[in-house]
Amino acid sequence: MTDRTVFFISDGTGITAETFGNAILAQFSMAPRHVRLPFTDTVDKAHQAVRQINHTAELEGKRPIVFTTLVNMEVLKVITENCKGMLLDMFGTFVNPLEAELGIKSNHRIGRFSDVSKSQAYTDRIEAINFSLEHDDGQTHRDLGQADVILVGVSRSGKTPTTLYLAMQYGLKAANYPLIPEDFERRQLPPALVEHRKKIFGLSIQPERLSEIRNERRPNSKYASLENCRMEVNEAEAMMRRSGIRWLSSTTKSIEEIATTILQEIRPERLVY
Repeated sequence: MTDRTVFFISDGTGITAETFGNAILAQFSMAPRHVRLPFTDTVDKAHQAVRQINHTAELEGKRPIVFTTLVNMEVLKVITENCKGMLLDMFGTFVNPLEAELGIKSNHRIGRFSDVSKSQAYTDRIEAINFSLEHDDGQTHRDLGQADVILVGVSRSGKTPTTLYLAMQYGLKAANYPLIPEDFERRQLPPALVEHRKKIFGLSIQPERLSEIRNERRPNSKYASLENCRMEVNEAEAMMRRSGIRWLSSTTKSIEEIATTILQEIRPERLVY
């Protein structure tokens, strides 16, 4: 089903609306068209959004689904009273009952990124991203002691996207190191990692899938051959078992699933959500 349009409206970036909305839509077998309307923070912009939603409704003959996280009540009123879509006001659904339960009013802050210049958590997140970029693919050994987690595994097993996700989503300083033939010959972890063993988590991958990924990058090379991929994966898994390193296969897992498993296993002392 692809003939349904979903709108995500927010007076901020819209990340909350889209994340929450997509989590709900994932429960249905459909592939809707997404329309993002961030920074809808004035009455005029609200009327523009209404016109776009109502035009879509007339064009498609079906009510668009509209997820909102609008804090400005005047803007929300325009959407509520004039929109011909199926409106799902997430703040109204959750914040209002919580205000009643807690006996306090919410701060009605627009977006999770407002006043970021004053936020230590935001500064820490930026530092974590910079750290992860600097320590990507074993580029440097410097300051590895500051890492919250160090990922190891063969090349193209998903280390880089996972470390960046951990940095961006959780503010964790995540480094990653490739395991290479020289490490397999020595049958030991890279020397720079030995003293940080407790922070290490391993990623593996099915050789067949690894070969497919590497062939996209370097087709018909020894690096991408199935025989070589089998050898590297077997050696890497054997090394991780010998070293007592926790690991998982990234073959069928999303970055979010991998990151969640790592957090459960490593349990870093600090987390920034």
